[in-house]
Amino acid sequence: MKVLFIAAEAAPAAKVGGLGDVAGSLPKALAGLGVEVAVALPLYGMIDPQRFGAREVARFKVEALGREEAVGLKVGMLAPGVGLWLFENPTYFARPAIYYGEPHDRDRYFFFSRAVLEVLKDPPFSPDVLHCHDWHTGLLPLWAGERATVFTINNLAYQGPFDWDFMARSSLKEDFIPPHHPRAMSFMAVGLLHADVVNTVSETYSREILTPEYGEGLEKLLESRKERLFGILNGIDYDAFDPQKDPHLPRPYSASDLAGKGSAREALQRRMGLPASPDIPLIGMVSRLDEQKGLDILEEALELAFSRADFQLAILGRGRPQYEEMVERLAQHRPRQVAVQVAFDDPLAHLIYAGSDLFLMPSRFEPCGLGQMIAMRYGTVPVVRRTGGLADTVADLSPDLAKGRGFVFDAYEPAALAGALVRGVKAYQQREAWGKLQTRVMGLDFSWGASAREYLALYQKALKLKAGGRR
Repeated sequence: MKVLFIAAEAAPAAKVGGLGDVAGSLPKALAGLGVEVAVALPLYGMIDPQRFGAREVARFKVEALGREEAVGLKVGMLAPGVGLWLFENPTYFARPAIYYGEPHDRDRYFFFSRAVLEVLKDPPFSPDVLHCHDWHTGLLPLWAGERATVFTINNLAYQGPFDWDFMARSSLKEDFIPPHHPRAMSFMAVGLLHADVVNTVSETYSREILTPEYGEGLEKLLESRKERLFGILNGIDYDAFDPQKDPHLPRPYSASDLAGKGSAREALQRRMGLPASPDIPLIGMVSRLDEQKGLDILEEALELAFSRADFQLAILGRGRPQYEEMVERLAQHRPRQVAVQVAFDDPLAHLIYAGSDLFLMPSRFEPCGLGQMIAMRYGTVPVVRRTGGLADTVADLSPDLAKGRGFVFDAYEPAALAGALVRGVKAYQQREAWGKLQTRVMGLDFSWGASAREYLALYQKALKLKAGGRR
């Protein structure tokens, strides 16, 4: 089987968030199952084609949005067994950023999709399945012709909306828009309607998005396609996240020898300017700073928790200005308890995963979430809200810590989050049981193996449905 991934980002070439992790690591797992796979990306300004051995194999014209542009296709290798197709066009992609914001991104990814479509007339290899990710590629299922399409929702909240003016400029036709769906004029909605199969990145999220609370205005459209909607839990790249050989840690460690985790903790406290306090639990948070990730309930929850327990908190992330200011204010108010780095810093993220005792993910919604799985890989116990992929991966711990994986709360409110934090902080004092818990969560398998086999079955389903001529 031959599969072409089409995405806005894929690690290590271009990454902002979880989409980049998935589009970079799932193809490697599929290649290990014998799938011939490549990843298509725009050639952004920060990508060095030579790093991936990419050379130009074609140059062609793309007509889109009332103009004609030249495009170069450079082909290399993203990883062993995984091809990389880079689409070069200075007008749309040359700046050193992945996302510019609306309305620029809408035009850029429309052009990218048209360029992919042009290459598919005479491709480096002819894919059986187009695996399209998120709204950026939502128009490709509409245009795919005889090729089977799988459309993955990594986050339904981002939809790529357009208006009648954009339809006129792009020559899109009205007949692809489903009736009676108020938010159907978006790239996301087109992908949901026209893909042979649709999937989300956890089973729980695939059910949640059928409800008004999580459906982002598209729940009726999703309900109409429920028989084609599936949930497959993401995995994590065990090569990129391995405490036994992580170059960002002061020393390696494993489930059978946790001494190196203590070294990571000390290094993290030094790096973040926190007092070296081995008896006080250190909580880590690596997150985009916005409402989805629970930032709107975090400040009040922390004040409640600090009034009931003693702990340290290290936060890394960027996001909405008001939340960047909020976490910096917390650090200024409690300099011996809270440390903040407002940045994207991958080495520091690894140190937080390894050096923390608990890892905080209080998300309002979470399609899958990778942080909780990475944290457990490093022996760090998650504190999460029961939603989406967090519900699928973190079972609440029993009082003796013998059963479960983390500290889970349900109600999206500060008091519930504070309660889970305090439970975690107090449980940390059960030193013998805590050590056994760390060993247990490090032994869990969150690799891509099982999920890749599920995707292989999903591709077969898409091929069968395409051959049957039913949408």
